[in-house]
Amino acid sequence: MNPKKPNFPLSDVNLLTQLSLLTALSLGIYGLESLLPPLFPIPGMKLGLANIITLVALRRYGPKACALVLFVRCLLAALLFGQMLSLAYSIAGGFVCLLAELLIDRLLKQKALYLTSSFGGLFHNLGQLAVACLITASAAPLTFLPYLIIAGILTGCFVGLCSHFLLRFPLQ
Repeated sequence: MNPKKPNFPLSDVNLLTQLSLLTALSLGIYGLESLLPPLFPIPGMKLGLANIITLVALRRYGPKACALVLFVRCLLAALLFGQMLSLAYSIAGGFVCLLAELLIDRLLKQKALYLTSSFGGLFHNLGQLAVACLITASAAPLTFLPYLIIAGILTGCFVGLCSHFLLRFPLQ
């Protein structure tokens, strides 16, 4: 059921085209989500729907390709929709999330994508909180920790379920 992951040759035009399309799709989803009014009373908290595409890239193309899609999306999102300070939050949250997802995915033998994503959502918020504490030189952002733990797990579960259903369709 799991297609063979490529060795990630950067000279493969077909692979780069597919990764570019996934990056553009995740950037578009990110942009649409940034237009929504805040759904939660915590600053900066959102569903993280662009991570659906990140999980699809992880499962279909492997960790290196996924990291490339994630990095380019974070960079372009900061340039197009945010401030450069948001790049630090996105990169920290995204890559801590990716590392957690890789570990959990390996432990679960690539089963239960919703659990993998739940841990990813949790660690994404922890990575962003760490950056907030470093930038403010204060532990004050940790007051949001209980809410962000719950939100990260719930939104991660939702993102994982969406990714699971999206992976049923072949990319062409």
